[in-house]
Amino acid sequence: MKRLVSEAKYHLIPLNEIGGYQVRPGIYEINGATAIPGGVNFTIHSNQATGCELLLFHREENEPYTVIPFPENYRIGNVYSMIVFGLQIQEFEYAYRIDGPYCPKQGLLFDKNRILLDPYAKAVTGQSIWGEKRKSAGNQYHARVVRDDFDWEDAKPLLTPLEDTVIYEMHVRGFTKDASSGVKCPGTFAGIYEKIPYLKELGVTAIEFMPIFEFDELRDAREYQGNRLLNYWGYNTVSFFAPNTSYAAGIEYNQEGNELKHLIKTLHENGMEVYLDVVFNHTAEGNENGPVISFKGLDNQIYYMLTPEGYYYNFSGCGNTLNCNHPIVQQMILECLRYWVIHYRVSGFRFDLASILGRNEDGSPMNQPPLLRNLAEDPILKDVKLIAEAWDAGGLYQVGNFPAWNRWAEWNGKYRDELRSFLKGDYWFAPEAAKRISGSPDLYGGQYRGYNSSINFLTCHDGFTLYDLYSYNEKHNETNGWDNTDGTNDNRSWNCGAEGETDDEQVLALRKRLIKNACAVLMCSRGTPMFLAGDEFCNTQFGNNNPYCQDNEISWLDWSLLEKNRDIFEFFRYMISFRKNHAAIRGECMASGIGFPAVSVHTNEPWNSAVTGESRFIGVMFAGSEPENPGIPGVVQETDREDLVYLAVNVYWEDQTFYLPKLPNGYHWRMSVNTALEKPEECCKKRIYDMPVIESEFVMRPRSVAVFIGV
Repeated sequence: MKRLVSEAKYHLIPLNEIGGYQVRPGIYEINGATAIPGGVNFTIHSNQATGCELLLFHREENEPYTVIPFPENYRIGNVYSMIVFGLQIQEFEYAYRIDGPYCPKQGLLFDKNRILLDPYAKAVTGQSIWGEKRKSAGNQYHARVVRDDFDWEDAKPLLTPLEDTVIYEMHVRGFTKDASSGVKCPGTFAGIYEKIPYLKELGVTAIEFMPIFEFDELRDAREYQGNRLLNYWGYNTVSFFAPNTSYAAGIEYNQEGNELKHLIKTLHENGMEVYLDVVFNHTAEGNENGPVISFKGLDNQIYYMLTPEGYYYNFSGCGNTLNCNHPIVQQMILECLRYWVIHYRVSGFRFDLASILGRNEDGSPMNQPPLLRNLAEDPILKDVKLIAEAWDAGGLYQVGNFPAWNRWAEWNGKYRDELRSFLKGDYWFAPEAAKRISGSPDLYGGQYRGYNSSINFLTCHDGFTLYDLYSYNEKHNETNGWDNTDGTNDNRSWNCGAEGETDDEQVLALRKRLIKNACAVLMCSRGTPMFLAGDEFCNTQFGNNNPYCQDNEISWLDWSLLEKNRDIFEFFRYMISFRKNHAAIRGECMASGIGFPAVSVHTNEPWNSAVTGESRFIGVMFAGSEPENPGIPGVVQETDREDLVYLAVNVYWEDQTFYLPKLPNGYHWRMSVNTALEKPEECCKKRIYDMPVIESEFVMRPRSVAVFIGV
């Protein structure tokens, strides 16, 4: 051991002096800036660069206190690497200047005077206070070296099977920013930490954060009708490796990310994974008129998809498109995801506009995109969830055929659209609804992992909240400043008889019933359920279905609604628990011991699966067996317990009579849920012996959902 230490010291001795600093060639395999004993290793690469300078700044200063050019012999291939000795990481920030050819028509934008952010920066300065930039010229960002000293103790990564997962999508700031949240640190990671008991009580198993990478909320900031509009959602990444410092409650100089790590560790201890919404389809640098922050100045030709004239392809709808299948960009994305898994113990990723990740350098879709395959088969990422938003802004729609390699799941956009239509009573959607509830077998077969590939959702950040889905016929995005032209017009919503807020008790009661219907169907569908934070207590965005720019009460959760709508919260809580208690829904059971199929669809008559577009009622039954006393795995024993769940849905405005399938002797159908009953104690029955026995015939009230179990 002494010999190894001695050799390490020998190999890390300075070899040169530049500008008064002792230096030597660095560790070329490690990108970014890394603290090592005695100094800091800096590594950066550029394909067409002719020179590179390291700039060191005092904290919060805009002019470097020293500039250290990389000697030409410190370059190997296209990689510059240098160890600078004697640096204390808490005493400096850093950036680069890159020299090279300037020819925009060829996609070359080098400028030796431009200050560039390290694309592998682990912490970024410049916007540490939300909505404010420090006094700096232009879009100047600096990086800090992070001391990774967070103690995970003996905690192992939390990896809940996808079929056992319930996903809760949230915006970090919006979750607790409103004063009604009652937290000490609103709008921060620490604020979420204060709400962990609430999340645990609700029963969700995975928290999906909307973008938390360092982004520029001031990009395209504007004033409209006296309101300040920002890039609130965060889908404009500045740095892929750095957490957004404005989401931290405290100052974390050189320990950026520790507050987030503490949050993730505590969520894990309470049984909740963390997924990140990652945006690898574009960056904050925009189009030809956008700022040069990092990638444009380093290797514009490589990092972005460019037309033959040097302009930016815009498959993202945000000005540029990341060139994901270039080997250099592939490497960056892979290293980025590995970093978040290793250093932050992230359990999954949702890929924004993931179809872009499958486009070639000329924008054409690829049959077997190498990036998607590399992510699917990477050993570090082996157990994490990979979830695709299987479309992009360029018209590529891949729901049901996203290249999966038995690893990728998808946001099931067809589940959202078709269930929305069916649940509000539209004709012709019953056959599609039956498929979606059954796990979308028409979409997810073959190379896919069956129902595990489907992330089922009715709401997400993009669109109406669940309450607004049943409160507005039309979007109301006027406050966004685009004359209500932004946001989708295909909402498949229904206001229940009054547009927006109302005092009509009948309308309000109907809205709550439809919300319960939606929740019950979502939790009783094959696949992985996901819903938007606040849906569980009727949070509203006042009809805005695209509040990407609204950093205010439109987007912030109003926690006062929790007590007002406690019955809805309790219903969500009950249905999440119900799902966890019934493996037949999740598809984890052995075959039914009484011969029922694992999933079956029914009309009003049992075992009649001829659902048509005119069907006003559908029933979906899940069946399997669970061992009371586990013996030989996979073998049905006499002591095995049948798990039978029958979901009945009447979307019509009149009563519907249906008949439950006949059960063997000794079994009875008991009604666990009936959304037609408004009182919480009647709507949900927690104990089996409180559940009414239903022999066969049952009359469903209008626009209601009932759930039965066979015991």
